[in-house]
Amino acid sequence: MVGFLPAIFFRSQKALNNKKAQRNLFCAISFFRDFSDMQTPRTEFAQALRAIAAERGLEADVILETIKEAYVAAYRRDARERGEEIEEFEYDAEIDPVSGEARIIAWPLNAPEKRKDVTPPGFGRIAAQTAKQVIHQKIREAEKGAIMGEFEGRVGSLISGMILRFDGPDVRVDLGRTEGIMPKDERVPTERLNLSQRLSFLLKEIRETLKGKQIFLSRASPDFVKKLFEREVPEMSSKSVEVKLIAREAGVRTKMAVFSNQSGVDPVGSCVGQKGVRVQAVTNELGGERVDIIQYTDDTGDLIKAALAPAEGLSVKLDEKTKTATVKAPEDQLSLAIGRDGQNARLASKLTNWKIEIKGTPVEKKVITEVAEDVEKKEATLAKGDLTKKNKGKKLKVNEKSKEGNSKTEDEK
Repeated sequence: MVGFLPAIFFRSQKALNNKKAQRNLFCAISFFRDFSDMQTPRTEFAQALRAIAAERGLEADVILETIKEAYVAAYRRDARERGEEIEEFEYDAEIDPVSGEARIIAWPLNAPEKRKDVTPPGFGRIAAQTAKQVIHQKIREAEKGAIMGEFEGRVGSLISGMILRFDGPDVRVDLGRTEGIMPKDERVPTERLNLSQRLSFLLKEIRETLKGKQIFLSRASPDFVKKLFEREVPEMSSKSVEVKLIAREAGVRTKMAVFSNQSGVDPVGSCVGQKGVRVQAVTNELGGERVDIIQYTDDTGDLIKAALAPAEGLSVKLDEKTKTATVKAPEDQLSLAIGRDGQNARLASKLTNWKIEIKGTPVEKKVITEVAEDVEKKEATLAKGDLTKKNKGKKLKVNEKSKEGNSKTEDEK
């Protein structure tokens, strides 16, 4: 049979235009397919096994192992009720994958070579009834394990979900094949959520709990903002632009320092986008949260100045030992540098990992005096110029009058 199909196929290749050869080829393929199907078990047990495997997305071997465990558990329970000493023996189950027939094998703990069949009469019916619940439970656990395996590869990435229900302060999110939990401390305090609302989340972690493995989501994490920008900015996907530092007070404001790994690429402009379309898309997802984007630099002083934007005209003095930065700001920039309730300075400190102390710089009196003196001099000069012009005008008038008097005297003569 193995050589039959290739032989016909080879001959038909030489005469592809020959209709008879084509018919022979198709007949051979059909025969081979039917022959293969004949080798596949079609018993009720085998069909049920394949159906469960396909429906649950599990391997048939996993389901068989689950059934074996359930049968052993059922036998132990039945043997204990009969008063048998089961603690001194090990047990295993053997299942025919075609017929589904099961046997229980037992051996002493200290003599594994002394295996014997201890299957009681009618065990198939008893085991099926007793093990049904265990089998369902094990299959659910295996199914959940397979699903968790899929999600474990997506930890740290964005995921879409729908608000399913509220468990006290926590939120249950429908992720399709399973559910996720967004705890209270991972929620944005200013954000109002509604049932059936579809949102993006950060898949923060998968953690073992009393109820088994569970998926934990976040919308308050700084990494959530970072991932939103990675989704909106192609330069980040291509690694041309990267986020070096990020600090966030969820629902209010985020500061982010970005860096370009490619010459000619403006990191800040790439994140903002044409007419601000990219940063606006992120802001909309965050419910209007403000996002400040600055360019990263290795110079700590310049980085702190940029982090305190929109304040300008700042001077920074660094103390490396205490990692404290003393910032002097002009009086008219002091409130901008500190921010409402100290928020701007607080976020700048988180972003740079430096303690920041901001002091106002008053305008010096000496400068005011010098300016006042300059103004007085200018005013005096202007006043003197006006007086000189007036005196010249008077002299001209006197001269004209004297000339008129002289001309009259000459006429009289």
